[in-house]
Amino acid sequence: MAYYRYHVFLCTNLRDNGRQCCALSGASAARDFLKARAKELGLSGSGGIRVNAAGCLGRCAEGPTLVVYPDGVWYSYVDNEDLEEILQEHLIKGRAVGRLQLSG
Repeated sequence: MAYYRYHVFLCTNLRDNGRQCCALSGASAARDFLKARAKELGLSGSGGIRVNAAGCLGRCAEGPTLVVYPDGVWYSYVDNEDLEEILQEHLIKGRAVGRLQLSG
């Protein structure tokens, strides 16, 4: 059994020259929000959810991105409401959120 049920990586990469990147879309604040919500709901730690910042995940053109492992499901999000939906549906209920899901 894995140490965490889900490991969530949010790209927080900042590219030079003002090129499209997750950092310019508020990714650090998104990570802070999702991490705080997981902790608030008692979902953090062994057997639960781990939320981490990541360097470039290589999908900056698709908006701010995150990936959920071990499922390998990629998402793009706009705001905290989208993140809350990913938390409630995927991370708690185990159902991917199709409207936010990226292919591959």
